Amino acid sequence: MLTPGGSASLYEKRKGVYPKAVDGFFRRLKWAIMAVTLAIYWGTPWIRWDRGPYAPDQAVLVDLANRRFYMFDIEIWPHEFYYVAGLLIMAGIGLFLVTSAVGRAWCGYACPQTVWTDLFQHVERFMDGDRNAQIRLAKAPWSLGKLARRLAKWSVWLLIAFLTGGAWIFYYADAPTLQQQFWTGTAAPAAYITVAVLTATTFVLGGFMREQVCIYMCPWPRIQAAMLDERSLIVTYKHWRGEKRGSLKKAEAHPGEYGDCIDCNQCVAVCPTGIDIREGSQVGCITCALCIDACDKVMEQVDRPRGLIDYCTEEDAEAEQKGAAPRPVLRTLLRPRTIAYFMVWSGIGVAMLFALGARTRVDISAQQDRNPIFVRLSDGTIRNAYTVKIRNMEARPRPMEVGVEGLPGAQLWTDATAREQAAPTLSTTVPADSVAKLRVFVALPGSGDARQDFHFAVRALDKEGGADREPARFERP
Repeated sequence: MLTPGGSASLYEKRKGVYPKAVDGFFRRLKWAIMAVTLAIYWGTPWIRWDRGPYAPDQAVLVDLANRRFYMFDIEIWPHEFYYVAGLLIMAGIGLFLVTSAVGRAWCGYACPQTVWTDLFQHVERFMDGDRNAQIRLAKAPWSLGKLARRLAKWSVWLLIAFLTGGAWIFYYADAPTLQQQFWTGTAAPAAYITVAVLTATTFVLGGFMREQVCIYMCPWPRIQAAMLDERSLIVTYKHWRGEKRGSLKKAEAHPGEYGDCIDCNQCVAVCPTGIDIREGSQVGCITCALCIDACDKVMEQVDRPRGLIDYCTEEDAEAEQKGAAPRPVLRTLLRPRTIAYFMVWSGIGVAMLFALGARTRVDISAQQDRNPIFVRLSDGTIRNAYTVKIRNMEARPRPMEVGVEGLPGAQLWTDATAREQAAPTLSTTVPADSVAKLRVFVALPGSGDARQDFHFAVRALDKEGGADREPARFERP
């Protein structure tokens, strides 16, 4: 494009995209997925889950203040962050699996940008009319009527964006409490800042930038393009059927010269990113398949076979062009690559479930005091001091017993008790869902090895039980 001065410009002004309403299987599928995803996003923070009197009753909660992550019966502590890493790895491999099987289905149906843009477009269609009415309104000069329409539409967008940002903060605190604090002005400043930022970004990205986010800002289309192969199901225009394009009148006047495509441009009119699928696979295609619905409807109206635009693999397209029958979808999906992804994905999931089921709800850690490393007491015994932390991962107080293994004759006491109360074991009660910190002294006779390795051991004394061990070292002169 040339600038007024005659020099070349690398910038092209955005052309407005006004998708036309369409009905069909894939449009109804998008409606269903939109309803489910939005219901999950907006409704999950309000689900209650009884964990007892000592733990929060919100089903899904990222408790930053206490460094916990709750998801129904699962509670993740900071030292168990590898579970979160495992979930992220599963999400990544899941995207690889979906992409290798059905192309950019994530982008077309479940991506947040797609879901909210789709919702905004429905609001716009309700306020301004369908595609042609929107184009006329956009070209019309500004007037009070146009300004009123724009303000009404933007107000609804802003409300949706606000509800979006507001829902996000409820995942990080008790939802009913935070809601009351938010509206009374007593919530933390971070809550208001987060809502403001998310409201603004949702309003701008979903309402105005739309397809630009998918085409220019998001890196995932480039990554997905590298993951597709000749056996991936993608939205395909069957050019051998459609070309040469021509209207019905031309086709009737010249039998056999024109293909099935009547060049109605309905596939372009319904596309949320404004691309022409007949030009082949391109980065702007989010595989939403609305063009399939539009084309199938036109093919029915002109009494021609459906499937001119369809989900199809490159391999099947070549075979169909040569006259072969399409393969069953299940055979297309079940191939070594997708099976390998699924096995890795499910293997990680099973391993995480096993680890969750087998993990102990009691944990102990110990750190030796280094200054001084040891102390010789008046009776000749050697004393080492340790900072011992006992973690109770249950939502109730639990009695615990702490001892040592590998130090015969060792005596233990804490800084809260006298030397005369030393015993082979210590008893304490650890509060619900918390860590108890003890300064433990360990004493042994003065004669012996300069260094002895041993273990601190903790054991829960209630009926559920549970135990853990932590290596440590005892040092003498």
